[in-house]
Amino acid sequence: MSSMEHQEVDLSKPQNQDLIWDLDSMARRELAERFITLFENRLCVYSESVRQLYTNYNLHFPSDLGRKMVVLPNPYAFHDTLHGIDSAAVRQTGLCVLPGRLLGKPGLLLATQMKEGGPAPKTMPFKQALAQIISNQKKIGDVFLPIMMKGDLREFDQQMPYIHLHRLQVQKLTRLSTFERDDIQQTITRKLLELYRRADSLVC
Repeated sequence: MSSMEHQEVDLSKPQNQDLIWDLDSMARRELAERFITLFENRLCVYSESVRQLYTNYNLHFPSDLGRKMVVLPNPYAFHDTLHGIDSAAVRQTGLCVLPGRLLGKPGLLLATQMKEGGPAPKTMPFKQALAQIISNQKKIGDVFLPIMMKGDLREFDQQMPYIHLHRLQVQKLTRLSTFERDDIQQTITRKLLELYRRADSLVC
């Protein structure tokens, strides 16, 4: 078998630390792993240090790395790594995606910012909430392009994993051409639509 058919994490080489997520603080780590896997290739992953957005990747949980998750971009799909993504175009949303099953509800849920030790978050079905957000953004001439980055996989009260969403504002990518910005927007939107369609059936 050719060694090109699988990808290994070689720790002898410098790693992009933005792509190595520490899960050590997770009380329910296996649940967190199952949950984040639901978003594999459905939410793009941003690396601030190299200003890249990964749209085609695999999530690995190598045993030799302990309690870590590694985002491995597909090495055979160079065009799926988007370059020149300045951090000034990335901002927090205060929105969180939760697994509905842990709250006795189907599919994915969306909630506003969650505070550790605070009250249980108020949630909406993901599809309903996302449609409302997209509509509101469209009214002001903007688009909602959610992405995730290191630190966005979190845990509420040591019980429930959730993902805090960042968003990309393509109009702030001033160093890129209109064509490049449109291409990035279409790529993220296409993946978001896939997540939207599956949101009611995704269970961790």
